Amino acid sequence: MARGNQREKAREKNLKKQPKQKKKDDGTTFKKRAETDAEIMRQKQQKALEAKATENKSEDKSSDSTQNK
Repeated sequence: MARGNQREKAREKNLKKQPKQKKKDDGTTFKKRAETDAEIMRQKQQKALEAKATENKSEDKSSDSTQNK
């Protein structure tokens, strides 16, 4: 049963290390990331809508110029 002793030693060593490690998952980082991602997506959507609007305006102008001939 030498293996059992080795496991216990490793377990004790790991327990000593745990308080030194930072807790990464506190929930605020996930919320913060979700908010920033949502803001980025809103900006992308706004740019796409603006591009589409300018594209429609340019198409309207080109169709007007061909109709005037």
